[in-house]
Amino acid sequence: MMTEPQYPTDPQDPKGQQYPSGQQYPTDPQFSAGQQYPTDPQFSAGQQYPTGQQYSAPQQYSAAPAYATPQYGPPKSNAGWAVASIIFFWPIAFAAFNHLHDIYPKWAMGDHQGAQYASERVKKLGQISLLIAVICWVLFIAFYVIFLVAIVSSVDSYTYN
Repeated sequence: MMTEPQYPTDPQDPKGQQYPSGQQYPTDPQFSAGQQYPTDPQFSAGQQYPTGQQYSAPQQYSAAPAYATPQYGPPKSNAGWAVASIIFFWPIAFAAFNHLHDIYPKWAMGDHQGAQYASERVKKLGQISLLIAVICWVLFIAFYVIFLVAIVSSVDSYTYN
């Protein structure tokens, strides 16, 4: 009865594996189990640099530059400011919503600065529309008061018989 030969299953780890002829991989007698590799006498224990070479003191570096703290998520969408731009001054709402819809795609593509800029732009456009609305209402009220004062002053001159 003939048995099938055992072939190595992992060619990277041949230890203990048998060739079909029954022989094992040869081992190097210089490096047996538990023996350390030979050391270079030029580099003895505790010696930092090779002998005969002069080295200067390690270079001192300045402190690392301060960077902004990393942000762990997409920036705020400021969607409320986009809605406010519709309510207060709708022509600006087109630009506000355009920037609003750019925040998450830019963040997903890795353009974190572009996403942050779009978020800040939505907020700024909402604030501008609020400012325009406040200015328009103040002007409207001022003109209305002036109009009423003009009417009241012209009514006093009439006499009723």
